[in-house]
Amino acid sequence: MTDLKEKEVRDETIDLAEKLILENGNSIPLPLKHTFSNGLYIREIFVPAGTLLTTSIHKKEHPFVISSGKCKIYDGDNILCLSAPHTGITEANTRRIIYVEEDTTWTTFHVTNKTDVSEIEKEILIEHKNEYADQVLLEKAKKNIRSINFYEEEKILTGGESCHS
Repeated sequence: MTDLKEKEVRDETIDLAEKLILENGNSIPLPLKHTFSNGLYIREIFVPAGTLLTTSIHKKEHPFVISSGKCKIYDGDNILCLSAPHTGITEANTRRIIYVEEDTTWTTFHVTNKTDVSEIEKEILIEHKNEYADQVLLEKAKKNIRSINFYEEEKILTGGESCHS
């Protein structure tokens, strides 16, 4: 099978799973923490145990860290079991189905000088329309899932500062 055909099969499989998730469960807010520091966008998401979700498709390779929790991840080819602490690389064009076994904190790192999350998402994500899912239900779920956002600018420590009081 060609790479393009494999990607189409993967996307269709994940689209059908996403349709079933939307039709059989209630979307829950997933707190997102957005941090910006000198050309780097850091996106941290907290996902509670028992959550089943699909991911967006990324244009660029980028690192990720699971700092707490445990997940089963289907990437179109394999089911991986990842537990904290774990550092990995998300390759370009990756899309996943994730089942969260334990409360999980997952952080991604993206090189960009932008600080507007909507603009960053246009830069790092591939637009994908799930033709199987009810579009109104899908948009409502996306809005609910992303309803809790925290923004901060990372402070850089300089030499001489102490951790002790």
